[in-house]
Amino acid sequence: MTNLNAVDPAAVAQDAHLESADAVIGKSTIIFRRFMRNRTAVAGLVIFLGLTLFSFVGGYFTPWDKETIDPFNIGMPPSGDHFLGTSQAGIDLYAMTVEGTRISIMIGLIVGLVSVLVAAVYGCTMAYFGGKVDKVMLFVLEALIMMPALLVVAVATSGGGDGLKKNLPSWLLLIIVLLVFSWMGTARLIRSLSMSLMQRDFVKAAQYMGVPPRRIVWRHLVPNIGSLLVLDITRGVTGAILAEVAFSFIGIGIKVPDVSLGVLIGGATSQVQTFPWMFWVPLTVMFLLTGSLAMMNDGLRDAFDPSSSSVGKATKNRTPKDNAKNSVKEPAK
Repeated sequence: MTNLNAVDPAAVAQDAHLESADAVIGKSTIIFRRFMRNRTAVAGLVIFLGLTLFSFVGGYFTPWDKETIDPFNIGMPPSGDHFLGTSQAGIDLYAMTVEGTRISIMIGLIVGLVSVLVAAVYGCTMAYFGGKVDKVMLFVLEALIMMPALLVVAVATSGGGDGLKKNLPSWLLLIIVLLVFSWMGTARLIRSLSMSLMQRDFVKAAQYMGVPPRRIVWRHLVPNIGSLLVLDITRGVTGAILAEVAFSFIGIGIKVPDVSLGVLIGGATSQVQTFPWMFWVPLTVMFLLTGSLAMMNDGLRDAFDPSSSSVGKATKNRTPKDNAKNSVKEPAK
């Protein structure tokens, strides 16, 4: 007598193979695919990487530097000897643009990354411990928010900061000052999000199991606000570049002989009619930098949003042939 409950081993192996073919795509892969499908975001990434590469290797394509004066070409427009022209002092604008772009990008990346890291640790620590620790840390946070950032920058980089300026270049001093004032708003937002995460079962389970607080913060709180941190990094880089340009433009940021985009724009504003290339070249670079970061930020926001129209599929598509193979089979007789 034939056993109707018998199972065909070949059919079981074939079904298992088809099920494994429908492997679920990881979250990071889906986010990457969403971002890469966004042409605007990819264009922003290409522009930003191109400017970064230009700032580090562009100096090798010219014999001039930001300190050498060409006495035979003072205040000259772009030419074969000077790609972007020269300043009213006879200094090559291309060399100064390369240096200024590098300084501005360094300020943006350092301030954007470090400020978000500090905000994440500070905000998660406040939410985890709560009680008196949260009250004291929140008081410090609110006190720092109330401090006049513009006045502190002016004092640190001008006459009141002579002692610091002797030991630190002006761009590094500006980085330190920007770091002091750039993380508070993000930390307050992270605190509110982390306080809601503290009520989740996986965090409470880790606490009951005796997991150290540092581990809970780094392995349970920070990863669950990762999308916010990534978006804040791009916004922080943009904000730091704009802050450098603004402070240097009004004369309280980076000081000569250091060069940045803000220094170049501020120095050429009063002579835009006489030396227009001195003003429009660094201004164009600044727009490309901030614009590319804004395009990347929009793409990242859509990539992290599950309801985005650029969502990738969670499983691989089956072909009609696979669907036919995976049809229900009759029991073996």
